[in-house]
Amino acid sequence: MLKEKLLNYNIILASKSPRRQQFLKDLELPFTVQLKEIEEIYPTELQGTEITDYLADLKSKPFINLKENDLLITSDTIVWLDKKALGKPKDKNDAIRILQKISGKMHQVITSVSLKGASFQKIFNDTTNVYFKKLTIDEITYYVENNKPYDKAGSYGIQEWIGFIGIEKIEGSYFNVMGLPVQKLYKELMKL
Repeated sequence: MLKEKLLNYNIILASKSPRRQQFLKDLELPFTVQLKEIEEIYPTELQGTEITDYLADLKSKPFINLKENDLLITSDTIVWLDKKALGKPKDKNDAIRILQKISGKMHQVITSVSLKGASFQKIFNDTTNVYFKKLTIDEITYYVENNKPYDKAGSYGIQEWIGFIGIEKIEGSYFNVMGLPVQKLYKELMKL
């Protein structure tokens, strides 16, 4: 259904994320992956969804020669805790430190998506509340050493071991925590 609706679009996904790529495949959308390096730096005064909206837009900016039938999808995800953004960990110690911070607390996972064509742009976002049990240092270390979550905001994947044993509940979209609010994306694509 969605595939037929978007038949005339050349869909470009600007994301290295294997999860985002899989979501588009699972939506049965034909797409290509095009990557352009950018520095993910945002103004320090931005908060929550302002950060992810800004970064999703920033990731779309290098694509300056979009053709009339191109549809560019860019996205950004952060973990938001105590009015601070927790991004991807730099190394093992950073991953452990981040997981210790979110242990026993509720944090928010915020994802923004930009849909951009030659003559339009739509940015939308989604927020999911995630509740972690109190994790032991052994659980955290085991997870980081065995899953190496260095490409994930907040140092974890909900679909991995730490999610199975550590997440008590979520409020909102599960897929948003994996990096793409698929239901909202579907809704916005159907409006095109």
